[in-house]
Amino acid sequence: MARVTGLGGVFYVVKDPEATRAWYREKLGIDGPYGPQLAWAEEPKANPYSLISHFKDDTYVKPGKGGFMINLRVDDLDGFVKLIKKRGVKVLDSVDESYGKFAWLLDPDGVKIELWEQVADELPE
Repeated sequence: MARVTGLGGVFYVVKDPEATRAWYREKLGIDGPYGPQLAWAEEPKANPYSLISHFKDDTYVKPGKGGFMINLRVDDLDGFVKLIKKRGVKVLDSVDESYGKFAWLLDPDGVKIELWEQVADELPE
């Protein structure tokens, strides 16, 4: 059965993307062609997981602010899109790229969700 398999990324708006990427590279030691990148294969813990938490207010995330999108990895994009459409979810668009297949939707609060099926085995360089 098609299912979500993990968190593919978090995307948000910043004033100076290059400065932010430099901070992640310089301060946290993570970088990649599209921004900070982590390979699950490098996770040393057993049963690694990602978490999406929902809060009634922004107390926990302050002083952070909004402007983000959630990317969820899926194992079978076509199958998962069929499944969520049957559940009444409106899919905004979809596209196939050389490195993955994508589809977009909105959650009940209007947060954009990107579904991603990775099709390339190698990490982007």
